[in-house]
Amino acid sequence: MSAFLRKAALCLSTTIVLAGCETHSASTAKAPGTESGVHADHASPSGSAGVTWSTPTAAAAASHDKPAAGGHDTPAGVAPAEAIAKLKAGNARYVAGNPQRPSQSIERRTEVAKGQHPYAIILSCSDSRVPPELVFDAGLGDLFIVRVAGNTADDAAIGSIEYAVEHLGANLIVVLGHERCGAVKAAVESAGSTAPAPGHLGAVLSPIAPAVAATKGQAGDPVDLTVRENVSRVVAQLKACKPLLAERVAAGKLQVIGGRYDLDTGVTELK
Repeated sequence: MSAFLRKAALCLSTTIVLAGCETHSASTAKAPGTESGVHADHASPSGSAGVTWSTPTAAAAASHDKPAAGGHDTPAGVAPAEAIAKLKAGNARYVAGNPQRPSQSIERRTEVAKGQHPYAIILSCSDSRVPPELVFDAGLGDLFIVRVAGNTADDAAIGSIEYAVEHLGANLIVVLGHERCGAVKAAVESAGSTAPAPGHLGAVLSPIAPAVAATKGQAGDPVDLTVRENVSRVVAQLKACKPLLAERVAAGKLQVIGGRYDLDTGVTELK
């Protein structure tokens, strides 16, 4: 942590280096294309990531793995496939109404107070109906969660994710969208409008606009189409983020996938 904090301290100068990825402080002029708070190296690719959606079966509701002696003490982290299996099993328990609420004991609290090694990173919407710890039936120290309305990734979100990858050993990133997302709905409804969004809402809607444009005219519910497209684009964005994330993805050490939570059933589709 200390090395990371020393890097963050450089924000007092013109530029900062956050978890190995350069960005600019608010005191400097923003480069073209960064008005929404996304650095040029982090910009979402113009096309969709092609996320394939599938629904986990209820049969995946296995018991939550208990941490080995010493807990989450492996810097290398949990393999992506194992992390996905944990998420699917937890969601199946949640959907079935049989949550185990693991890793919430006094002993677990004492354990993670000494350090954290979450098995997955979740970039999710801020919607109060989609709390990842409940959706995936997880507990203390299990998930590293970054939440923002519309589950988009600006420099602060990416820096947080990079910290969890670089310093906490997480090898799986899930971009989690959800049914009837209010931020996406607002972006769809405001498309083409010349009136500025009130307050700071433009910072929420602007990153979703490309997904709105990409799905315009497609058959189906425009909000849900945009939810899925937005997730796909953020997945592609994170996969291409240099240097930390892109290098690990290319080396097969890090996996970035998309997800969609159904508000009515609780089912979370994962790639």
